[in-house]
Amino acid sequence: MIVAAALAALCAIYAGWRCLPGIYAWLMDAEAVRAYVAEHALLSRVALVGINVAQVLLAFLPGEPVELASGYAFGFVEGTVLCLVASAIGTTIIYGAVHRRGRRVVELFFAQDMLERYAWLRDARKLELVMLVAFLIPGTPKDFLTYFAGLTAMRFPAVLLIATLGRLPSIVTSTIAASAFGDGNYLGAAAAIVVAGLLLAAGTVAYRMLERRSASSRAR
Repeated sequence: MIVAAALAALCAIYAGWRCLPGIYAWLMDAEAVRAYVAEHALLSRVALVGINVAQVLLAFLPGEPVELASGYAFGFVEGTVLCLVASAIGTTIIYGAVHRRGRRVVELFFAQDMLERYAWLRDARKLELVMLVAFLIPGTPKDFLTYFAGLTAMRFPAVLLIATLGRLPSIVTSTIAASAFGDGNYLGAAAAIVVAGLLLAAGTVAYRMLERRSASSRAR
């Protein structure tokens, strides 16, 4: 079973390495995306959700290009909804796999030191609240945290809710920026990017404080 899981992971990585970069390049071509959306209203949405789900599962791939393309092609509201739907599907698949197979699934994509770095979360008091804060902080590795959540005592409804809410700041800033750019509102797009940068900087500081506070509590 472990061999089969490893082979499946290698196939997924190979497919991602060969195919997804080209798909990302196509997604970033605004004219191509809009033309496709106009001609294939339903299929375009299914395709974008599918690509987004693949990105969540293959956590080493960046999610921002898909979020930007979603906002540009479908606008802020629908683009955000599509990203959240994809996040929910990806989270469901990840939680099911990790809950059944444990660390072996996580270690297919992440190094041991990554697990050790975030091990303090498993012992945190009010685990759901701490995990939600970690998800909401911009800059934290949300795809890793989605895998890691399956190793904790949290139940699936809580993980699904936290992973969905935790992605909102990143998704919203991306879809707003892309939607504004698509409408020719370059000032609005620039403002959204600046806000995203400020949130990232503030989030990094906040997470470091949370991590130090947790380490201090464990040392007592």
